[in-house]
Amino acid sequence: MHPVLITVLLLTCSNVFMTFAWYAHLKELNHTSWMIAALLSWGIAFFEYMLQVPGNRIGYTVLTVGQLKILQEVITLSVFVPFAVLYLREPLKLDYLWAALCILGAVFFMFRGKFAGM
Repeated sequence: MHPVLITVLLLTCSNVFMTFAWYAHLKELNHTSWMIAALLSWGIAFFEYMLQVPGNRIGYTVLTVGQLKILQEVITLSVFVPFAVLYLREPLKLDYLWAALCILGAVFFMFRGKFAGM
């Protein structure tokens, strides 16, 4: 399997854990102390890092660190929007589209040299 595909899969799975660690407590633990929420979030984040670290290491064999970061931002928005809409019941706003277009611009600038020889 190509290193970029492995990286995307690992970082996507990592991001699911990250999103739950960062935001699920707002819905599920809003009546508990912030310390309990933080400890549970750290426990979830452990699994995020167990996927994110190897994903970035594999990706760094074929991508620059800047490309990895922008790839992560694309994945973050791709995971966060469905999470916010479906899990947190936030309204789907046009602002997500504008954010995605800005990130698409960042993808273009970070990857344009990689595709120039194609």
